[in-house]
Amino acid sequence: MVVFAILALVMSIAPSSYDKMKTSMEYRDAVRGVVTDMRAARQRAVLTGREAVFAVDLESKQYGMEGGKPRPIPDNIEMRAVVANSEAKGAHFSIRFLPSGGASGGSVDVLRSSGDGVRLRVDWFSGRVEQEPVQR
Repeated sequence: MVVFAILALVMSIAPSSYDKMKTSMEYRDAVRGVVTDMRAARQRAVLTGREAVFAVDLESKQYGMEGGKPRPIPDNIEMRAVVANSEAKGAHFSIRFLPSGGASGGSVDVLRSSGDGVRLRVDWFSGRVEQEPVQR
């Protein structure tokens, strides 16, 4: 009987723990994906001598480097972007990286359902990607 009681307790805790773990993994993957694609766009621009663009499409819930495979934005993750007026078209936002190493500048917020998350800033002068926490 004790074994069945312990097993029932474990089975009642497992689904909620799994959901939290899955949500956390999706958040970390989204942050890692945005940072990776932004840095790859900057590197491509510098190495090829041509502009490279990182884009977020909120309508189709995708992001990534233009010309590459787009990554989906998970349902439990919210993304917001602040970019130059010339880089915003409806629900499509982009940050342009220049061959000189600079960029059009801007930021992308990757947020959990709780409202906490991270802001990924792209410096317009250096094109560097920096990260800072965002709290409700």
